[in-house]
Amino acid sequence: MDTRPIGVFDSGVGGLTVVKQMMKTLPHENIIYFGDTARLPYGTKSKNAVTKFSKQIVRFLLTKDVKAVVIACNTASSNSLEALRQTFEIPIFGVVKSGVKEALRSTKNKRVGIIGTAATIRSKAYERLIAQADDSIQVYAKPCPLFVSLVEEGWTDNAVARLTAENYLKELVAEDIDCLVLGCTHYPLLKKCIGETVGENINLVDPAKATAKMVKAFLSEKKMLHKKENVAEHFFYISDAADTFDMMCKKALKKAYSPEIVDIEAY
Repeated sequence: MDTRPIGVFDSGVGGLTVVKQMMKTLPHENIIYFGDTARLPYGTKSKNAVTKFSKQIVRFLLTKDVKAVVIACNTASSNSLEALRQTFEIPIFGVVKSGVKEALRSTKNKRVGIIGTAATIRSKAYERLIAQADDSIQVYAKPCPLFVSLVEEGWTDNAVARLTAENYLKELVAEDIDCLVLGCTHYPLLKKCIGETVGENINLVDPAKATAKMVKAFLSEKKMLHKKENVAEHFFYISDAADTFDMMCKKALKKAYSPEIVDIEAY
């Protein structure tokens, strides 16, 4: 048994969708979340910048004595996971690998769509991992940067959201994909809109669910799960005040939390 908390971080508040799945899958685990609201979005930044920011965040989480770190950000997962694992000895999990595993399980016609931030799509992390597992699968990737802004505005199911989704996704639908990976932690909050746009024949893959299951399997194998009697505690930190944090908490977690602001540059 390991009573230490699990650390989760994201470039902003989209990672709360990962926290949601972690709470469901690991209900007895304490969680510490950090959202880098001062420096978002990561999706438009260089790989070096994203890696620098991610290392600072992991150093902060280590001051909270976390037993594992989950990168609840596709951009950081696709650009910085290996660098973080080389730098820190703590177990670190990303959302990309789990998303790939779920896509491999989901696709029947071997035509997979990926949507994400510009940096995630540019990294080609999903394509590489899918090709390593099955090089017969065709991958069609599309950056959808405006989806993040829509979610943070709370515009997840209106005419603007539907028109944006149609414009972004029509070319992927035309490629006859049968599954679509939501390669950004904001995107699950647009799931209804995206699902109605692509149609019921295309399965939507949310890497957050698979990531939570992967973390649970690891902690169970290593006998690092908290005791079942534990009443989980959840703590939230951000790098700058953000009105969207309250909105995202209510949407993703169905509960209000009060985050503490941290000077992440000090780490």
